[in-house]
Amino acid sequence: MIKLRTYVYIDSLQPQLATYLGTVSQGFLPVPGNACLWVECEPGMALHRVTDVALKATSVHLGQQIVERAFGSMIFHHRDQGDVEEAGRAILASLSTREDQRQKCRVAWSEIVRSIMPDHAVLINRQDRKGNMILPGQSMFILETEPAGYIVYAANEAEKASNVNLIECRAVGAYGRLIMSGRESEVEVAAHAAIEAVRRLSGREMS
Repeated sequence: MIKLRTYVYIDSLQPQLATYLGTVSQGFLPVPGNACLWVECEPGMALHRVTDVALKATSVHLGQQIVERAFGSMIFHHRDQGDVEEAGRAILASLSTREDQRQKCRVAWSEIVRSIMPDHAVLINRQDRKGNMILPGQSMFILETEPAGYIVYAANEAEKASNVNLIECRAVGAYGRLIMSGRESEVEVAAHAAIEAVRRLSGREMS
């Protein structure tokens, strides 16, 4: 049986997130303004069937596909929102399921660290980071979600809502991780937007 872990539609990729996804993309690079859909399923090998359905049904571009034994995840995108939405409908039909049967997002961790110290900022920037740099004195918002794929939606909604810097957005594995930085007031707005966005998503509770 194929389980739908993550299914989240983004109507318009924000500039920082689109650029960040481009740094890790193995397929067609997304551009700001594209609509996209992130899908994660269980078991991982079933993702090839799901990918095949979406690509044959529409003209969407496959941006990334990661197939692990337990979970598989992919993102596809297109400038035409209708194409992305149609690909999503084709996937749901092939799995004989509905959007509200996806796994509900759980916020595993959220925190704002205020006025980062210089040593802390340098260490964060030296890690495997493909986004912006965090500067001493800025505040930092950290968010972890389960399943991992929902973190992309959280990042996009946070960037829509506030003028913050995207440091990291990791959407693969058991948990998704988002790090953003900026002025304290801007970070607070971004944090609220991200958390409320994922909590509003429908889905089935995890067992």
